[in-house]
Amino acid sequence: MQDEAGHGLYLYSAAETLGVSRDELLELLHNGKMKYSSIFNYPTLNWADIGTVGWLVDGAAIMNQVQLQKTSYGPYSRAMIRICKEESFHQRQGYDILLKMCLQGTPEQKAMAQDAMNRFWYPALMMFGPSDKDSVHSAQSMQWKIKINTNDELRQKFVDQTVPQAEYLGLTIPDPNLKWNEEKGGYDFSEPDWDEFFDVIAGNGPCNAERMDARITAWEDGAWFREGLMAHAKKQDARRAAARMAAE
Repeated sequence: MQDEAGHGLYLYSAAETLGVSRDELLELLHNGKMKYSSIFNYPTLNWADIGTVGWLVDGAAIMNQVQLQKTSYGPYSRAMIRICKEESFHQRQGYDILLKMCLQGTPEQKAMAQDAMNRFWYPALMMFGPSDKDSVHSAQSMQWKIKINTNDELRQKFVDQTVPQAEYLGLTIPDPNLKWNEEKGGYDFSEPDWDEFFDVIAGNGPCNAERMDARITAWEDGAWFREGLMAHAKKQDARRAAARMAAE
């Protein structure tokens, strides 16, 4: 949790260099005008989900973010370098959980891991964004050198990397169309349900309302603390200004 809060801090700080305040960005988030990753609107039901999220979700995040370390905007690039180092730990931790469950655990634990795989495989594929032919941002991001690989290229790379890992765990990827394509040197696979993706992004996912309500409640409940910090900062500034005037 602390790690992820730190990632948010890096990115809000990078956005502030473009002239937008953190409070403005949070207001946009709370009123639904600013979007966030669709993956955060799916439930985590058990311990296997923790491992699967670390392995698949953080793995997809790293695949997305490694290229952004070389993005054209310095503050964003530097934030991504730090985030990728931390995400790589999350991924290794998640895969280690599944190694224990699948290779050393009980049949019930392996079944739990398979269930988590069944639920998170396609949401993880959605993390790369819609297919390039349908994406409104992919071409522009490539043109501006915000990223160096397209959504579909990254999705293919993720599948090719992840299939052997799943096979080692003894887990079945829930895609009857998954097969090796010798000609392209990668796997053929089924596209995610993009109608579901856009529905989740629009606010209709299984946990959208619950998680946004929790986020807004936390913001409102913490108002007294933020106000206290600001009042303390103003008091300290006033004391320093008075001290400077006295010294002069």
